Amino acid sequence: MSGDPTLELLITEPWPDFELLDSGNGRKLERYGKYRFIRPEPQALWQPALPEWDADAEFVPGNTEDTGKWQFARKVPDAWPLERGDIRFWGACTPFRHLAFFPDMAPQWDFMRRKVESAPEQPEVLNLFGYTGLASLVCADAGAKVTHVDASKKAITAAVENQKLSGMQDKPIRWLVEDAGKFLAREVRRGRTYQGLILDPPKYGRGPNGEVWKLFEQLPDMLKLCRQVLDKDSRFLILTVYAIRASALAFAQAVEEALGDLGGKVTFGEMAIRESSTRGNLIPTALFVRWEGENS
Repeated sequence: MSGDPTLELLITEPWPDFELLDSGNGRKLERYGKYRFIRPEPQALWQPALPEWDADAEFVPGNTEDTGKWQFARKVPDAWPLERGDIRFWGACTPFRHLAFFPDMAPQWDFMRRKVESAPEQPEVLNLFGYTGLASLVCADAGAKVTHVDASKKAITAAVENQKLSGMQDKPIRWLVEDAGKFLAREVRRGRTYQGLILDPPKYGRGPNGEVWKLFEQLPDMLKLCRQVLDKDSRFLILTVYAIRASALAFAQAVEEALGDLGGKVTFGEMAIRESSTRGNLIPTALFVRWEGENS
């Protein structure tokens, strides 16, 4: 990495169907459409700006990181429609404390839309660990042909429902219940290339046939495979990493090592969401690395 690297900050600002209303004392108050929710936020080390919080539901954590349950003060539907721009999707209170999508990805959605729209020909985009499909819908709406891979059949089902809600059934998206690593290795053997690659791996996960994923052990090899499905005409790679104790610098250097012979530019840093309160504190959420091809 030439010169002194600089970390960037990507900030999600409020939009009509989402805002971070307040945060503090290890929690955050958010609005998703017309419903308000309280969720744990260990990085909110300050006091709340608002004197009182009124929420429709709160996620109360259990004894371990991945446990807990929702407690409802008022009736909330199993799912309700939300939108950002031309993309419509379902919000839902999941057992994993989030609301069926990650709003802090908004700057990444805008970036990939720009990259797809500016491509000289229809680009092909591969979305690995694609979850409920918002990034895939954004890329397809911008004109890309998309292959979306996730190990969870439930996540793929939710992604297809989001596609229907957006009225995008005619868009070229392949929805695949697959282990991301195995699929990527097969694409390498097939000699396939993509112009865009989205990579949002969990810290730990399992594939549809019990395959085990461990981020720190397997990401370097996956990045090597990513390099083999990218070429000089590829436009971007986006890597996002949540819920780990690590540095964006480490992941940036891993990406640069894997893709360095392609040239282009690597940027990296943190993602955050801004409060809509007058205080405007930022909640950090994830690390990111972007690679942009020389011809993009």
